[in-house]
Amino acid sequence: MTDLISLEKRHLWHPFTPMRQWCAEDHTPLMLVEGHGCTLRDQFGNEYLDGNASIWTNAHGHNHPAINAAITEQLGKVAHTSFLGFTHEPAIRLAKGLVDLVPGDRLTRAFFTDNGSTAIESAVRMALQFWKQNGRSQRDTLVAFDRAYHGDTLGAASLGGIPLFKGSGNDFGYRVVTVSSVEELAALDADHIAAVIIEPLIQGAAGMRLWPKGMLKALDAWRQAHDVFLILDEVMTGFGRTGRMFACEHEDVVPDFLCLAKGLTGGYLPLAVTLTSERVFEGFLGEPHEGRTFFYGHSYAGSQLGCAAALASLRVFREDRVLEQLPTKIARLGELMANLPGFRQCGMIAAMTVDSPDLTLGAKICLAARKHGLLTRPIGNTLVLMPPLCVTLNEIERMVAALRAALAEFNAAP
Repeated sequence: MTDLISLEKRHLWHPFTPMRQWCAEDHTPLMLVEGHGCTLRDQFGNEYLDGNASIWTNAHGHNHPAINAAITEQLGKVAHTSFLGFTHEPAIRLAKGLVDLVPGDRLTRAFFTDNGSTAIESAVRMALQFWKQNGRSQRDTLVAFDRAYHGDTLGAASLGGIPLFKGSGNDFGYRVVTVSSVEELAALDADHIAAVIIEPLIQGAAGMRLWPKGMLKALDAWRQAHDVFLILDEVMTGFGRTGRMFACEHEDVVPDFLCLAKGLTGGYLPLAVTLTSERVFEGFLGEPHEGRTFFYGHSYAGSQLGCAAALASLRVFREDRVLEQLPTKIARLGELMANLPGFRQCGMIAAMTVDSPDLTLGAKICLAARKHGLLTRPIGNTLVLMPPLCVTLNEIERMVAALRAALAEFNAAP
């Protein structure tokens, strides 16, 4: 194990990680080697509750037998084939399953990629290309919201409202106008806007910032009045995180583009999808020489293994009646955290903020929580609990108790 840690520090580079501290001689990285349900085990045999669903991805727990079996069965047939000019049964069945989940009949087409950023890139490129080749080329501007986060690829990052996540330069990518409220849209020239994009109900990387109730419905009314495309980034909020399958259901909104990733495969394999309408799809039809094709895609788009895992995850949602069990869990999570500073909640997403000039305090508290059997990750000084949806009431109580114990070490909560 010592040799592995030495190789780790010599050769690896981790995302969103201060590597000088990580590679310090006195730092022993946590190596996760096994998982079952909501529990993860490290290289020393210590067990932890997965308090952030492995970066907001895991829905049904680790080593779920139904998803394991689906992946194994598919692996016995073929692991991966190109989706460029070919197709396969798991993708066909998954596309049908996903469009059937969305209320109404607007979203009929599924475009598969491999992560949340590329799901956003697909939606944005589709929106811009649609207007350009369908008689309204002046629609070349996108509207995003302050403190938004839509991914780390160049185009997705240009939509973001958090400079820290844009890298060394912030002037790149698409033509973007940033607003902080629906009311500010009235001042814009809608005839030049291709699409408006938002994380519905709650902004994740902004520190689990809640939108006002009714805001999404008002945004939907504005875009319908001006025939502007609506892109919903449900990479985080999709698949039960807010208490319903999709966050947009809370305000009866169906967008033109619904971007999904993270929980799509239950947290097992990289897979993403951009769901869109027949109107958008038909805007790309034509003869090859017309150049109306959507020239965008990835080598592992529509992965056979990923689609098999996603189909199994959807079966688990149905057969285990996952959504029906969430209200009790959501209520208990809220009860246990209600008196913590800056507490807010959106379904199975719970957060609190410690007020401190020390911007590393959140990270220190999360590190302390490990001693009490909890793994989670802060957003600055915002502490988040977003467990797998399979979490039991007892596990929720243990997670909150561990968080409170860690907070107590820093006198950071009642």
